Amino acid sequence: MFKNVFGSGFLVRTAHVILTWVITLILFLHDTELRQQEETGQLVQPVLFVLLVLGSVLLYFAVSLMDPGFILSEDRDLQFTLGVTEEQQDMIPPTTKSLRQRRCGHCLLQQPMRSKHCQTCQHCVRRYDHHCPWIENCVGERNHRWTGFSAAPSWQQWLRSDGVLLAVATLLALLSLVVLLLLGSHLYLVSLNTTTWEFMARHRISYLKHCGADENPFDRGTFHNLWGFYCVWGTVVWEQVYFREGSDQV
Repeated sequence: MFKNVFGSGFLVRTAHVILTWVITLILFLHDTELRQQEETGQLVQPVLFVLLVLGSVLLYFAVSLMDPGFILSEDRDLQFTLGVTEEQQDMIPPTTKSLRQRRCGHCLLQQPMRSKHCQTCQHCVRRYDHHCPWIENCVGERNHRWTGFSAAPSWQQWLRSDGVLLAVATLLALLSLVVLLLLGSHLYLVSLNTTTWEFMARHRISYLKHCGADENPFDRGTFHNLWGFYCVWGTVVWEQVYFREGSDQV
């Protein structure tokens, strides 16, 4: 499943791992919330953060070292040079076009259809897509996905084999929908320069209840609202903005 850890791309992988842990170390050495929680004995978030970093590094190595579909030998004559089983070959409709057999000029192996030789990995790769410099590995037939739904002759058997995956996929879909809705709603509020509290209870807020339904005294235009929220650091004198006397910061 995995290539040699010390093979091609060793320096790239090492640099990525070192950079990841250096940044993590900086977050714990400087005056950050993680360090403050660690010093006060609140270890839940720091431990979860370290575990997430560790998990990301392990997943990075798994993807980086996974076999993308290297053609290492002409086993079974490349399964009739088509890369399919005998049963699958019988399903291929007859055609008058002949399939030209190719032999790689670098590794001298016969190439199945859609395969290509990677100059960096020095191997032919089945269903070659590209060589990714970030993981220092090819993207091919065997590392497009890790697992997925499988076919079954009945619904009962399908649920037994894929029920857990279906539940996880449904949960992820629901959580993703919630996150997207929250992102969209908050981006809308930020673009108007209003807060959730002001948006929900403006009829009870003294400085807003006299304003019209579409009137916002703090709205400085979409661009300036977004710029002020994401790019400006400091305390704003909102009274000045409210009375249109300027928006100088203190």
